[in-house]
Amino acid sequence: MTGDHQTLALLLFSTFVAVTLGITTWVGRHRRGSAEEFYAGGRLFSPMENGFAIAGDYMSAASFLGISGLIALYGYDGMLYSVGFLVAWLVVLFLVAELVRNCGRFTLADVVAARMRERPVRIASGTSSVTVSVLYLVAQMVGAGSLVALLLGGTSEAARTWTVIGVGALMVIYVSLGGMRATTWIQIVKAVLLLGGTVALTTLVLVRFHGDVDHLLRSAAERSGHGEAFLAPGLAYGGDWVSRLDFISLGLALVLGTAGLPHILSRFYTVPTARAARRSVVWSIGLIGGFYLMTIVLGFGAAAVVGPDAVRASNAAGNTAVPLLALDLGGGAQSTGGTVLFAVVAAVAFATILAVVAGITLASSASVAHDLYASLRRRGSKPRSEVAVARVAAVGIGAVAIGLGLLARDLNVAFLVGLAFAVAASANLPVLLYSLFWRGFTTRGAVWAVYGGLVPSVVLVLLSPVVSGGPQSLFPGVDFQYFPLQNPGLVSVPLGFVAGWLGTVTSAEVPDEAKHAETEVRSLTGAGAV
Repeated sequence: MTGDHQTLALLLFSTFVAVTLGITTWVGRHRRGSAEEFYAGGRLFSPMENGFAIAGDYMSAASFLGISGLIALYGYDGMLYSVGFLVAWLVVLFLVAELVRNCGRFTLADVVAARMRERPVRIASGTSSVTVSVLYLVAQMVGAGSLVALLLGGTSEAARTWTVIGVGALMVIYVSLGGMRATTWIQIVKAVLLLGGTVALTTLVLVRFHGDVDHLLRSAAERSGHGEAFLAPGLAYGGDWVSRLDFISLGLALVLGTAGLPHILSRFYTVPTARAARRSVVWSIGLIGGFYLMTIVLGFGAAAVVGPDAVRASNAAGNTAVPLLALDLGGGAQSTGGTVLFAVVAAVAFATILAVVAGITLASSASVAHDLYASLRRRGSKPRSEVAVARVAAVGIGAVAIGLGLLARDLNVAFLVGLAFAVAASANLPVLLYSLFWRGFTTRGAVWAVYGGLVPSVVLVLLSPVVSGGPQSLFPGVDFQYFPLQNPGLVSVPLGFVAGWLGTVTSAEVPDEAKHAETEVRSLTGAGAV
């Protein structure tokens, strides 16, 4: 990339960082310092504001960079991510949003612990939430590294490393100083920028092909080198029975995983009522739906305009398809229009990464402080403020995410998020649904449901082709691949539900009918909700 690209993009990066740090500082000065303020922003946001913030939280680097890249490389099969991420919101809307808002205070564990023994349930749910959050953070770090590597010509590993470290440091600052209120406003600003940039790029792609979508698709198929197969199922997931099962596994993880993501669930606590939580989801579905439809256009546009070979040459996983498309649509590498459009898209993608990592870090540090610390600290010891513990946890989680982000820098970001969704669907969703809807559910069932989904999903990922045994693996030089699927959802999600059922039916604990009745009334009516 030319010096003009670098200068303009870095200027726009700096502007966004300055604005968001200004928001964080301003909010920090007006903060009361309570746990409700830090975790839930005082529950003062309107449904529209929260809807934009949810959309900003959800439309991550995986969506903007990863999905478009996968469509550019694999055509029809890449669209599974767009469809899966969108359909998942129907599960959230109908099964989770209102009930979670009524039953909890700050975290997923609050919902489960409402009718169980608190200590074991909070330890299990907190561990699961932190694991999911770290996996999701790794994807954002990889996206940041890919973006800056493209900006600097892909020649400097040091620059990529320092970018990941810089993003980690900024997310710690956002969370530590501003809490949920600052994080929410950063996500709202980012959602507006991302939607604006995506609309502009989609319009330019359609103008390039004179509004003829059929011409766009045929051009993408011709340029791909696969012909009509590019527009049909099977290019990425149709080779043999293993890849077809992987397709089903990925779809299951994407559709069920959203309802178990800690940073999405925590957003329902930032509005004053359950009705506002449901209206927030309606707002977010509209925004997210439009966005994912546009990522399909951008993916096929990148295949038709840039070409899969050029995308692979820039980044083997396809993470740089959209910035390359912007460069071409603007007039090419040496043109003023190309320079400006590339820089704007790169800055929007960077803003996307910063906003999402702030939300995830806040949710995971809340789980550490509110669930793990409160349950594990020794009785009789002087308790520290939960907010202070959360700030320290943000630093630790940031350090772990930075280390793993550097290790996984050559994997596709959408694919990495698919793994996070699989763990969320396996460990968090079963215990959440059982707690809300099963009258006879017990503490042992809750703990077994979490670990019965969490442990298999993580172990199966470690034993899968993602980690070893192939040229695209994290460790290509070794082979301890014993599980053939890249995504564990097909096996681990049912195991989570089965473990929860088995733990309950083998438990000697008598379910507390009164507590279940209280939880049921509270979840459905909001009576007694915080």
